[in-house]
Amino acid sequence: MVTDMNRVQKGIAGGRNGNGAGNGHGHVQHIEGSSDSKHTYLTSVAAVEQGPITGRLSKELAAQYKPRLQNFHEYLAAYRESLENPEAFFGRQARDLLDWFRPFDEVYLKGANGLPSFDNNVWFTNGQLNACYNMVDRHVMATPDKPAIIYEGDETGQGYVLTYRQLLAEVCRVAQVLQVSMGVKKGDTVAVYMPMIPQAIITLLAITRIGAIHSVVFAGFSSNSLRDRIIDANSQVVITTDESKRGGKVIETKRFVDDAVKETPHVRHVLVYKRTRNPEVIYNAERDLDWDSEVAKYKPYCPCVPVDSEHPLFLLYTSGSTGAPKGLQHSTAGYLLQAYLTMQYSFDVRKQDIIFTAGDIGWITGHTYVVYGPLLSGSTTVVFEGTPSYPTFSRYWDIIDTYKVTQFYVAPTALRLLKRAGDGYTEGYSLRSLRCLGSVGEPIAAEVWQWYYEVIGKSEIPVIDTYWQTESGSHLITPMAGGGTPTKPGSSSFPFFGIDIAILDPQTGKELEGPFVEGVLVVKRPWPSFARTIWNNYERYRETYLKPYPGYYFTGDGATRDQDGYIWILGRVDDVVNVSGHRLSTAEIEAAILQNEMVSECAVVGYADDLTGQAIAAFVMLKQKSNWSIATERELQEMKRQLLLMVRKDIGPFAAPKLIILVDDLPKTRSGKIMRRILRKILAGEADQLGDVSTLSNPGIVKHLIDSVKLH
Repeated sequence: MVTDMNRVQKGIAGGRNGNGAGNGHGHVQHIEGSSDSKHTYLTSVAAVEQGPITGRLSKELAAQYKPRLQNFHEYLAAYRESLENPEAFFGRQARDLLDWFRPFDEVYLKGANGLPSFDNNVWFTNGQLNACYNMVDRHVMATPDKPAIIYEGDETGQGYVLTYRQLLAEVCRVAQVLQVSMGVKKGDTVAVYMPMIPQAIITLLAITRIGAIHSVVFAGFSSNSLRDRIIDANSQVVITTDESKRGGKVIETKRFVDDAVKETPHVRHVLVYKRTRNPEVIYNAERDLDWDSEVAKYKPYCPCVPVDSEHPLFLLYTSGSTGAPKGLQHSTAGYLLQAYLTMQYSFDVRKQDIIFTAGDIGWITGHTYVVYGPLLSGSTTVVFEGTPSYPTFSRYWDIIDTYKVTQFYVAPTALRLLKRAGDGYTEGYSLRSLRCLGSVGEPIAAEVWQWYYEVIGKSEIPVIDTYWQTESGSHLITPMAGGGTPTKPGSSSFPFFGIDIAILDPQTGKELEGPFVEGVLVVKRPWPSFARTIWNNYERYRETYLKPYPGYYFTGDGATRDQDGYIWILGRVDDVVNVSGHRLSTAEIEAAILQNEMVSECAVVGYADDLTGQAIAAFVMLKQKSNWSIATERELQEMKRQLLLMVRKDIGPFAAPKLIILVDDLPKTRSGKIMRRILRKILAGEADQLGDVSTLSNPGIVKHLIDSVKLH
């Protein structure tokens, strides 16, 4: 089926009340939903429509492309229907946007109030479909020679294009390698440890084609982290490369896999794509299979395996406050639907568009907006192996102009780097193909937003500042490209369809209504792409997400709502730090440092950083203080180097602390709890705002900590 987008648009924009104009005077006090629910507080649609920066397409571009949502009223109508009548809303979308081998019966299992329930989060009952079919096969029938993937290698000029026809052939061959050569069956998990090359996307599609479950591990993780994820997912097959290239450097990818599988004897096979063809890479003849040799054995087609709507599509591990990584399990139909739906409305994507998401498949951004979203849409996705600064800081702009990119999606960390490099690197580039600028992974500062909008977008195209998580699978809070949502620099604006948000008082758990409130951000009901569980650990899933505030999904983030109803994300409220858009567990980093036999205690916290958003600081207390008190500066620096190496080896280079501060003691309560809040305040230069420290078991340590931080 080729989806009739005009029909879908009429359905979604119409809403239950048609015009979505509130009381007729442009004023909406709140959007009423079911009898027990109030939704996003909006004081004045007129105020929203006349915000300080509209962030809409220019009139010329809007006339040319005709955005799906023409104005804020149309957004309100669609959002209203998605909450008041989710059965009709999501049922229509699922039937129109996805191809089914067996149609579903119910849109979702109803809770006591007739709405979706966290206690039994099941969508599209008894339906059957296949992700790969929806992403590749159906487009081959309609546009076989259209580019599906544009690959840009690490070195400028190294790349190629795969059409949908070519992609299908490659996927089918790899699918048969998995099934026949490696014995992978429906429901098996397959570990993927690959760089950003087309073979990584081919691998994911091949796994889904046969009904298996992919578990991608970011290729910057250490062998220990890879090992732990292989064991937890019980993956008996690993797919990797001989080496990878990034920023002009060669990375020994297979060596990390070899080290990991030494401790995972259940791994039967490792399939290796030869990216660099380095003859010095060592192979295990009994275990390793060569990609090229294997795919040559098979024909360019094999049928898709139908799976149930709730069949696990993939696992993706994310950091938790307890330290042990969580393998979040996403379902097939619900995830596919909202990956596709957010492409259409957050980014206003059309089939002819070329999407460049500068993210890695090792994270959820790469899953949803490099792989699934663009290919579900039948558009073209750019797969970039390199970095924004190699060989120069103009690399992104070169890619955008060369391939006529229409939607660009990137983390604020990269934007801060490029802004700092100077506007000179944008000179000579048109960037006129762009219709949408996206931001992902962390809150974007207003001045960076402004630079992005004015310098890259020429003040003509919207900045889509998205808020979402690995757990959510797709956008939770986001502007709508085109004309749907006027924007404010630094705010993610309003919730996506079906996302019923609230801000709670963190102490009482009561909802805070109205403007000018600050608290914990939660969601009041599940949505189709919400992760179903933690792999093999549903109790941890409940403890982490559903029990902190019963009846709500706890995002782990703080938020505030302004006078116009806009949501502003404040950052984590748990022991997780966000470095360059990567969520890292402070407990996991502490555990790595504590492996050093000379370390007595440590506390890891995040602090503000101009480039990475947050950086990591480790306060480390060593054993045998008397000996270390007379250590030379060289000996102290060597100790810090050893601690950094331990973190890099145990987790990965991206988790290494920027600061390691050796201290005599840590601030503790009389019960022995480390007061990390005090450490954060000192790092933020707010030592005068520590409050009463007399209740500490060691109040005198505070001055020592302040002095130690000043030395760094």
